[in-house]
Amino acid sequence: MQSRPHEELVDLCYEDVIVGEEVITDSHTVTWEDVQSFAALTRDRHPLHTDADYCSRTAFGRPIAHGLYGVALIEGLKAELKLYQNTSIASLGWDKVRFRAPIFPGDTLHVHVRFASKRESQSGPHGIVVERIEMLNQQGMVVIDAEHAAMLVKRAGSIA
Repeated sequence: MQSRPHEELVDLCYEDVIVGEEVITDSHTVTWEDVQSFAALTRDRHPLHTDADYCSRTAFGRPIAHGLYGVALIEGLKAELKLYQNTSIASLGWDKVRFRAPIFPGDTLHVHVRFASKRESQSGPHGIVVERIEMLNQQGMVVIDAEHAAMLVKRAGSIA
């Protein structure tokens, strides 16, 4: 399925989401400072993320970014698309999150979002969209995959 131009994918209401459609984010190059800032913010200063000497003796050979840094970056890159800038009610959560490969400082990452399913909300006049997410590095390797559920507004009077 071919995606619509990005400008047509801003502020999607529930009715606007087309199951199967895909969108790709811009990219971000992870820096050593990104990883260190995340470690300080979250208080997770495990040596796998902060100590190059320690990491030189691991299978990775060098420091890696936190898996949850990757998930947070997914959300940030998606937010830049403004898919639901004014139409999001809430994130309902992340499921099936898998860390498939390490993220290293210097990696350039982007995200593929595919609208996997949608359904009417049982709790109100809203819709729920499930996104299938893949974060890929500069080599095209999936480093994280997951599912994310979002609750979106519906247009007034809509029956879709």
